[in-house]
Amino acid sequence: MRVLFFVEGFTDIRFIVGLSEICDLTLAVPARAFRESGLDERLRESGARVEVHAIEGGRLAFQWRSLLWLVRHLPAFDVVLAQEMLRGGVNATLAGALRGVPVVTYMGISPIEYFRCRRERRQIGAAAAAAGEAAIRLMMTISGRLATTALVMGPYLATVAAPFSRRVAMGRYYGVDVDLFRPATGAERATLRERLDLPRDAFLIVLSSRISHEKDPETVLQAVAFARARGLNAVLLNLGGGYREFQALAADLGVPDAAEWVLGRPAAHPMKELADYYRAADVLVQGSLEEGLGFSPLEALACEVPTVASAVGGLAAHLGPVASLTPRRDAVARRGRRAVADSGVDATLSADRRADLDPDRSPRVCRGFAPAGRARARGAARRVTDLGARGHHRAGARWPRRSARRHRHLRGRAKDRSRAAANTIE
Repeated sequence: MRVLFFVEGFTDIRFIVGLSEICDLTLAVPARAFRESGLDERLRESGARVEVHAIEGGRLAFQWRSLLWLVRHLPAFDVVLAQEMLRGGVNATLAGALRGVPVVTYMGISPIEYFRCRRERRQIGAAAAAAGEAAIRLMMTISGRLATTALVMGPYLATVAAPFSRRVAMGRYYGVDVDLFRPATGAERATLRERLDLPRDAFLIVLSSRISHEKDPETVLQAVAFARARGLNAVLLNLGGGYREFQALAADLGVPDAAEWVLGRPAAHPMKELADYYRAADVLVQGSLEEGLGFSPLEALACEVPTVASAVGGLAAHLGPVASLTPRRDAVARRGRRAVADSGVDATLSADRRADLDPDRSPRVCRGFAPAGRARARGAARRVTDLGARGHHRAGARWPRRSARRHRHLRGRAKDRSRAAANTIE
């Protein structure tokens, strides 16, 4: 099957590799984002068989040039997968309607809620906020009505897409490869920290988010600063690709001794390096003002790394049974004061204690998210092509039963461990 993956911004190498393994794949992408994100280099290294069309130009130029390119070339494809229901989705669905080619949109964010974060941060005024939200609603309406299916990455995003499209189906994106994201013993963790040049004896908190308007790195920095003031030898490592901005933010906030404990690294390769950073960590923190799904917590939980996350969007919908969720923008709550009172257990999660955990009972929250191993990406990609080719639609999609059973199995023990870890930020 000939599939066009039309991307309006940044995307993940894992999904592209998964698609390439089950179809004849062509990628159309903004040239600037393709280069700046490093996706061009990662794609070459992967060896995936993908034909790439990098379209030059800024936002407006790309919008016009990509529409012309789509109208001209769409008949060569059996189905189009369009990233999101926004600018790219509009171009793809309009061109698909004109040329009679089915289009599946893929939603990984909640567009209106993300955009409102700009107003909350005072990046835009009231007039720009109102105009921008109206434009987003219009784009989502056009994409929703013209697309064969709106494919979403979870039940939260299904509720976001439903008002704009009656054809909503659940997808798993590239899933979590539990052969790669797996627990580490105490000895393995020590070896990883030495190899990655990370503090061996510090309490290592990982924040893998990029710096963006919908993220909340300020609250994470303040929470860790509070914890350090109470005697915890904590360091905070940012892996989001904008680590220099993150370190500059720490300095701007005036957190004490930031240069000593706010660490940063370039974005880790998700198929080669990222898992080892998670396996070396004591806690993963996901601070967000809004989130569509959030794969970082799922990947960390697959490594048995306790997770503390904001109770927003897809994080609240997916992580409730297995992570410690804190109120939005509440640095005091993120320290975990309530968690220690509720859990009543020692939260240090030392290497020895981790090594003693029974591997047969370890949390596997991600196993219900998609088929195991690399087949996760292939399975999600195959569902995309099937939906487009058959015009299949399914409104109000639900999680598969096996996922629900596994989430119930995890509810007790995993939640206690993540609550315990949250206490260490006290």
